[in-house]
Amino acid sequence: MSSKAQEVALDRILVDRFKSGDHAAFDEMVSRYWDRIYAMVNQLLRNSQDAEEVTQDAFIRAHRGLTNFRGESAFSTWLYQIATNLARNRYWYWWRRKRDQSVSIDAPVSSDNATTLAEIIPAEVETPDDIAVTQEFVSRIGRGMEKLSAKHREILILRNVKNLSYEEIADILNISVGTVKSRIARARESLRSRLGEDFK
Repeated sequence: MSSKAQEVALDRILVDRFKSGDHAAFDEMVSRYWDRIYAMVNQLLRNSQDAEEVTQDAFIRAHRGLTNFRGESAFSTWLYQIATNLARNRYWYWWRRKRDQSVSIDAPVSSDNATTLAEIIPAEVETPDDIAVTQEFVSRIGRGMEKLSAKHREILILRNVKNLSYEEIADILNISVGTVKSRIARARESLRSRLGEDFK
C-alpha cells in the first residue's frame, strides 16, 4: 500500500471514530494536517497572521461539517477545499479593503515634502557573491509567482507545492480534471514568460 493510500485509510478510520463519538479522533486530524493546511494558506495569502486565522477557521468548519462528510473524496481533499475557499474569501476581502489605500512609490511623502518613497527606500543590490545560485533561482520563481493571477498562482501551489493529483485539485476547486490540466498548462506558460522577463 502506498503512503498516500495509507494516509487515506487512516483518515477514514479517524472520521469513523469521530462519527462514533470519539472526539479525540478530531484532535489527531488537527495534528496531522495543521502544518500542511497552514503552509498552503500562507502561500496563498502571504501573511502569517491571516494564514493562522484561516487555518483555525478551516478546522472549525471541518469539525462542524464532519458528521455530514460522506467520504466521496478523501478527507484531506475535503479539508484543502474548505481552507482554499476560506483563503480566497480572505484574499478578496483584503483586496477590496486595501486597493484604495495603496500608495504609489513615486508619490511625495507628504504635502510639504516632495521627497518620494522611491528616493528613501534603498534599492536591493544582489551580487553573485551575496547569493547562491539556488537561492537566486528560488527568488526568481517567487517573483514570477507574485506576478501571476490569483487563479494561476493557486493552482500551481496545489500542484507543485502541495503535490496534489489532478483529481484532488479538481475536487478542491470544484472544476473538471480537464480544466485543471489546461489551467496548469496556462499557469506554467505564464510563469515561464514571467521568468523570461526576469532574466532579460
